[in-house]
Amino acid sequence: MKSKGRGRNLLLLVCLWSLPAVQVNGCPEACSRCSGHRHDQCEDCRPGWTLHDNTCVDVDECGSELDTCLPNSYCLNTEGSFECRGCDVACVGCRGAGPAHCRKCAPGYRFTGSKCLDVDECSDRVLACPGLDEICINADGSFHCDCAEGFVRRDGVCVREKLPDLPEKGLFDDIKDDEVEVLKQMFFGVLLCALGTLAAKGDMVYTSVFIGAVAGMAAYWFSERGDHLMNRFLKEP
Repeated sequence: MKSKGRGRNLLLLVCLWSLPAVQVNGCPEACSRCSGHRHDQCEDCRPGWTLHDNTCVDVDECGSELDTCLPNSYCLNTEGSFECRGCDVACVGCRGAGPAHCRKCAPGYRFTGSKCLDVDECSDRVLACPGLDEICINADGSFHCDCAEGFVRRDGVCVREKLPDLPEKGLFDDIKDDEVEVLKQMFFGVLLCALGTLAAKGDMVYTSVFIGAVAGMAAYWFSERGDHLMNRFLKEP
């Protein structure tokens, strides 16, 4: 019984070996039906492709009326399909990407050569900002007016910014101690000159006051305080 089973299996293998080999291959990606795996063996094409000489060729939807892109966008063809992409901000309608493919320039832009470029309203207009205390700042496709330095906008008008109220300084508030000493010496010097002039006329009262003032000044300058003040002045550049 075992020998008969082996014989049948061997006969079945021989029969299968004698059948013509069938090679299974998928169709090319663009083909929906084909007679072989090569690109030139297509019988029908997928959407977005058209059959030409048994080959599926991409349909350029952008070069036909098949694209459904909005007015301010352009069509970009892809294999078997297409994409809609927005125009550059400088364009009103376009044929491709960038300001060099504009059909028309958007407000604030104008054709410079073959491109739509920004208009510098601040230099192009004589009075872009009507206010006397305003400055013009250019932006892409537009401009805006800001208040000049030291001014703030209130009710649509630039007014001078109010500085915080500071206490008023007195006449001698900024004078330093050393400067006070100099002023004192100047005052005493003028006083001595006046007394000396009166003493020269022979008036004994003014002569006595003059001598006392000179003695007081001498005592001051030869004192430690006078030496300290002189040293400070001599050290200053």
